[in-house]
Amino acid sequence: MSEHIPAVADHVVTCDEAGNRLGTVPRAEVHTTDTPLHLAFSCYLLDAEDRLLVTRRALVKRTWPGVWTNSFCGHLRWTESEPDSLVRHAEHELGAEVSDIQVVLPEFRYRAVDASGVVENEICPVFVARVVGDVAPNPDEVSEHVWAPADRVRAAVEATPWAFSPWMVRQLADVAAVPAAQRTDGARVLTDALGLDRPRG
Repeated sequence: MSEHIPAVADHVVTCDEAGNRLGTVPRAEVHTTDTPLHLAFSCYLLDAEDRLLVTRRALVKRTWPGVWTNSFCGHLRWTESEPDSLVRHAEHELGAEVSDIQVVLPEFRYRAVDASGVVENEICPVFVARVVGDVAPNPDEVSEHVWAPADRVRAAVEATPWAFSPWMVRQLADVAAVPAAQRTDGARVLTDALGLDRPRG
């Protein structure tokens, strides 16, 4: 593993195909047309009424600017676990405290290319969590946000997948494809909120 760990600069942790940490790259430099595989997470944030927080990425974002997506995502730092990184990013991006963090898709991974040719290439476990109190999004990260019934969000993604981030589209499809008996506790929480097991009217 790399011994060069940035002390202050924000960074991304590169990894091999098995998810073993290899080294670090400054976050501002990692996303190119040949982005290396790196570690991240993705989170779906629910409130007490099972409404889902959906966010629109800030227009200054390097990848998929202005695109609607799940509640928030983030990159791990060298010494962080996914839950630690999730708590840090919830505060930084949403000004939010979270609780009841549970894994939904522990082995999710994707590669996608945006309209500008920039590549996202991540091992990115998916989580669900509950919000504690209000959110106050950071405008450098989030340009708009809305709390919406989770089943309506799912219906919108299914009807207009081109309007949402490719990872959100993939994640919701993957969650729906997991047999009920094989779901993690987190997957059950999210599928219940999304109404995946309810008959469609």
